[in-house]
Amino acid sequence: MAKLDGVLNFTDLVLRAEAMQRVVGLARRAAASGIPVLIEGESGVGKELIARAIQGESERADKPFVIVNCGAIPDKLVESILFGHEKGAFTGAIDKRIGKFQEADGGTLFLDEIGELPLEAQVKLLRALHDGEIDPVGAKRPIKVNFRLVSATNRDTVQLVREGRFREDLYYRLNVFPIRIPPLRERPDDVPDLARHFLARFAAEEGRRVSGIEQEAMQLLTSYSWPGNVRQLENAMFRAIVLADGPQLTVAEFPQIAAHVEGFRTTIPPAPAQVDRRPPVINGPAMIGAEDTVPHTVEVGPGAAGGRSALGIPAVTDAGEIRSLEAMEADMIRLALGRYRGHMTEVAKRLGIGRSTLYRKMREFGLEERVS
Repeated sequence: MAKLDGVLNFTDLVLRAEAMQRVVGLARRAAASGIPVLIEGESGVGKELIARAIQGESERADKPFVIVNCGAIPDKLVESILFGHEKGAFTGAIDKRIGKFQEADGGTLFLDEIGELPLEAQVKLLRALHDGEIDPVGAKRPIKVNFRLVSATNRDTVQLVREGRFREDLYYRLNVFPIRIPPLRERPDDVPDLARHFLARFAAEEGRRVSGIEQEAMQLLTSYSWPGNVRQLENAMFRAIVLADGPQLTVAEFPQIAAHVEGFRTTIPPAPAQVDRRPPVINGPAMIGAEDTVPHTVEVGPGAAGGRSALGIPAVTDAGEIRSLEAMEADMIRLALGRYRGHMTEVAKRLGIGRSTLYRKMREFGLEERVS
């Protein structure tokens, strides 16, 4: 979980298993130096979180943390995005562009899925690591950069080297301090804490009064193998919160999981009815944020019955009293968290506040619960 200032450290992570304690021990040592780190593990195990915590406990904690997913960049744009380019360097280069290495100057550059990096870019990366210099496309001279590199992969990098798809000299340069994150199936002790963490988060974001997980449902979660790792558990908890009819999550809220675990059976509920997207007509308390469109005028009457939209925010109480700005602000943040699925940068942008302010307000309003 991110701290108020947006910096993450290892005490903020939700983990209990002995295997993860060993990971943290290694990562803490890495954080105390500027050594290149290679984080290995299956998709969804939390490689980025470990990278962020390394940054957060290093001397570069207050500097930029720049993330690049190497597998998501088109081959023709890799060098431009990573190293930047000069105006007119190629067709379409109408302006000068600062690359990710320069964005990370003084801080940490996190190269996710490093195994997907094209060979041409690997050569430039090797030079950047060796000499501390980059060559923007079209530049007349190299540029000095000061960065700490943390890379990650879900691939067998040694096999990529054997196949000639990854430079051997770069591999040894990156693999100075390897950290392997075990998959969730190898650390079932982490499942209950993670599940409760996601429950608190999504219940707040969705404005649902769900406070716990029944014992049988928790047994189901800890018995499942989680091939999609923590990311799959996160998605399963989000779906369960949306489906929940009561204050406790039951096996019924995890039909897809129960279908794959012996001894647990449940039926998959039908898809929810189509939502009517027309602007609602409100005859009761005035609402802010009801669906995507709010009527310009609403009829407000003290004690008016009905008229409360599931997605709206009441401006007055049922007794006709004006609600406090603090209460409405908390509801607005909760609505934005649900609407933008917890993407904090987007939530802060839409609310017109900084991320640090958003985290502070979430803590003040009890919208962010820490799971130890």
